[in-house]
Amino acid sequence: MLWTCLHFPELPFAAVRPDGLAPETAAVLTDGSLRHPRIVLANAAAQALGVRAGQPLAAARSLHAGLPAWPRDDEAERVLLESLAALAYGYSANVSLAAPCALLVEIGASLALFGGWPRLERRLRETFAASGLGHALALAPVASAARVLARRLPGRACMEMPSLLAELDGIFVTECGLAEETSSSLSAMGLTRLGQVFALPRAELGRRIGPTALAHLDRLRGLAPEVLPAWQPPARYARRLEFDGRIDEVHALAFPLQRLLREFARFLVARDGGVQRFEIVLEHEGGARRRVPVGLLAPQCEAAALLEFARARLERVELADAVCAMALVADDLPTLKPVHADLFEDHRQGALDWPALAERLRARLGDEALHGLAACAEHRPARAWRLAPPAMGRSSRSPGPMVATCESVSSSAGARPFWLLPRVIPLRPGPIAILAGPERIESGWWDGGDERRDYYIVRLPTGQRAWAYLAAGATAGWMLHGWFA
Repeated sequence: MLWTCLHFPELPFAAVRPDGLAPETAAVLTDGSLRHPRIVLANAAAQALGVRAGQPLAAARSLHAGLPAWPRDDEAERVLLESLAALAYGYSANVSLAAPCALLVEIGASLALFGGWPRLERRLRETFAASGLGHALALAPVASAARVLARRLPGRACMEMPSLLAELDGIFVTECGLAEETSSSLSAMGLTRLGQVFALPRAELGRRIGPTALAHLDRLRGLAPEVLPAWQPPARYARRLEFDGRIDEVHALAFPLQRLLREFARFLVARDGGVQRFEIVLEHEGGARRRVPVGLLAPQCEAAALLEFARARLERVELADAVCAMALVADDLPTLKPVHADLFEDHRQGALDWPALAERLRARLGDEALHGLAACAEHRPARAWRLAPPAMGRSSRSPGPMVATCESVSSSAGARPFWLLPRVIPLRPGPIAILAGPERIESGWWDGGDERRDYYIVRLPTGQRAWAYLAAGATAGWMLHGWFA
């Protein structure tokens, strides 16, 4: 097995940093009481100013007035780490969370698929660079060793155990993941690097540092097995953004909506799925919520398409109160089945296809403004169809997704014209030839709409083909009901 560790040193800050604040700005995370908060993490810019973990916040602000500080949020860090795991899941089915800010990905089975480690490394870096979060990675045959290398020797790739052991020999004992008390004890004995520790007899080393620390060192060298919990994409997606200020205009929600949908699209791509229905939840002061459902005709996973349809729905909303938070919730995540085009397509380049047009119309005008046609199990022609939600099915007779064919209902009853008149009218002049028929339709006695007719396909003097009928058993009094193309 080959493990790559992706380490995100700024993840705890990114999880709570307000939008608009540059990542390179000096900042700290705090813990403890609200009256006397203490610093638990300082980013690189803050450390350059002399700020250190463990300092009271007041002392740090004496070094740098107005130093941004936020309480550390473990739940927000977990959510962000899982969103990054969804990206890694696109490269391997074996992903493990190494909280608080690292991922372990087994890529040994993926090397051949991606053309070797250099190409896969480049793909990984491009993918996580697009997330906007700084990262370091390393490769090793042992997961815990890959994590140590990513933190201390980023970029190293050890494909075999001998090269890994050579790299570990030079790591300081304070940087290998041992408890602070254990690493301090080893340093006090003059054992500052792992190579010196590994040279000691194992039994003597175990008596000095205890079984827990010894097991950790064994795992680093691949002498003991590691049990890593596998991460799987959840079946439900939920993500929430809380705003620093209050938003009163709908158009101002476009930016946070774009951020939510980009993360959502990355999640969908990683799980090789799509979404057909999701909700945008607008949270107002006082706990009131406004739900904006977004329904699609077919599963989608592209961020641009999801943003276009969701924004069109959101623009039709009238805000009665300011919005303080926005959430995106998707309970139904069906398998994505892309529509594969023919090798030789006959449509014009850049022409808008029917599904995309239908989605745009529904998003702009509302679900109730767009309908398709569906067949009903009814013999009377005027009642053999009904309005239905737009369907995505295509057929040889259907030019797009908005029309449902009636083949399943009418195949046993004979040919039907596509164009029925709103009401029947006398046929004058009469037909010059009968092409098919009669087809007797006698139905409706139970609902007061009794009909007894003999239908024919006829040719008119103009050459047109028409669908006409006579009263049952009659030979005169032709009535026109529809046209054939």
